[in-house]
Amino acid sequence: MATRTARTWKKLGSTPGPDLRIFQSRFDRLENPRNAQCLDALVLEANDWVNVVALTTAGNVVLVEQFRFGAEKVSLEVPAGVVETGEDSLDAAKRELLEETGYVSEEWASMGSVDANPAFMNNTCHLWLATSAVKTGNQRLDIGEDIVAIELSPEALREAIEANRLRNALSQLALSKVFDLRQG
Repeated sequence: MATRTARTWKKLGSTPGPDLRIFQSRFDRLENPRNAQCLDALVLEANDWVNVVALTTAGNVVLVEQFRFGAEKVSLEVPAGVVETGEDSLDAAKRELLEETGYVSEEWASMGSVDANPAFMNNTCHLWLATSAVKTGNQRLDIGEDIVAIELSPEALREAIEANRLRNALSQLALSKVFDLRQG
């Protein structure tokens, strides 16, 4: 059986699309290497993101509940947010944990990074583990945030996932780097 590898598509041009506030859109004109057909692909440009798995000194997981506009419901997730232009992802992780939860940690470890959704997005999601996290103050929420911070034991976390209460894919991915989340 012949082995074939995927090929890079030739970019013929790019046209800016509408500014969508948290995304800048663009349309890339690309040529399919298989059949030389051309098409326009939508790309959403965005700053990188961070997702934080924060474990307390008691071994609980710090999570956030917040309304999500796309799903039109409250979502249970790990603390997360945008890496500001010029900001290091670790600094962003520390800032987001403090802003969204009031927790801080002195013990941080990178769990790698992933492409958020490479089908149409250009950004990376950096995964961080914060251990021995402690609550030191109040949340520092942005004007567009209404977040409740909670702690769950590892067992309650698994129950929340099995009950379909924690459905955010990037949150589950980050948590799976720390916990065995297999059901059953």
